[in-house]
Amino acid sequence: MENAKKLRITVLDSASIGDDLDFSIFEDLGTLTLYEKTEPYEICERAKSSDVLILNKVKINSSVMPSDSPVKLVCIAATGFDNIDIDFCRQNGIGVCNVVGYSTSSVAELTVSMAMSINYHLSEYKRHVSSGEYTRAGVPNCLIPRFHTMSGMTWGIIGYGNIGKKVDEIARAIGCKVLVYKRHAEEGVQITELDTLLANSDIVSIHTPLNADSRLMITKEKLALMKKSAILVNVARGAVCDEEAVADAILNGAIGGFACDVYSKEPFGDDHPFSKIASLDNVILTPHMAWGSVESRETCIKEIYSNILSFVKGEKRYRVDI
Repeated sequence: MENAKKLRITVLDSASIGDDLDFSIFEDLGTLTLYEKTEPYEICERAKSSDVLILNKVKINSSVMPSDSPVKLVCIAATGFDNIDIDFCRQNGIGVCNVVGYSTSSVAELTVSMAMSINYHLSEYKRHVSSGEYTRAGVPNCLIPRFHTMSGMTWGIIGYGNIGKKVDEIARAIGCKVLVYKRHAEEGVQITELDTLLANSDIVSIHTPLNADSRLMITKEKLALMKKSAILVNVARGAVCDEEAVADAILNGAIGGFACDVYSKEPFGDDHPFSKIASLDNVILTPHMAWGSVESRETCIKEIYSNILSFVKGEKRYRVDI
């Protein structure tokens, strides 16, 4: 712990993790500096006075970080680490830690909530009442647009880590049949090819990490395989999908609904394909918040604390660079 006391710990984007959190736990390990946001050109200067960097969305690579930086550890407040150049960190003796499992329930619950909301047309039914139309109609029930019971539907899960498995558990509890696309066989899981999953699923949710294999996995051609009534949910990474193709599929009625919490550019601008579909009733777009329940973020902070303490002790907890 004496070594830990000397650590200079810098949080580069506290606003992305949540300014409502208490970061003071890190003061037990050394001095703490908080920045709500850090632009790429600011990283170099802030790294010069840091032993440990804590970040969520900030990108670390050779173009923003000097090779002679005193930084010895980068702690990602997330599970995915595609924003970190791992090779650069290895070459410069910088450890990299992520956090695993802290947001499983939060992301899985939102995934199911999105699919249910679109399936049951909740936005239209809410508007029917809030607009006063329900009162004016004088009819006790409104059953248009039509909706279907989810029990008996087929739910396709792309990516079967902690979140994918939790979605599987919830989907089965609802009464869905579950298909899974993953690389390796797993006992008790119906593994299928991606094309088969897309063609046979009423709901498809994506939970795979972003890598060379998953980038642009969902293309125009893949979307064409899906049922016209199918709902697609992406809570993985924006670049897993061809976003232009997804927007076109919604506008052309090639799929029944789309929900998304992640984008290739965050936040996306007015020129992004999803700007064309954001207001549609069969589309739910949220601001990369699925992971961020209070409980998840509090757990994330505690896990980062444990990662730093482990690093000081020479242990290798959640290291993704080795």
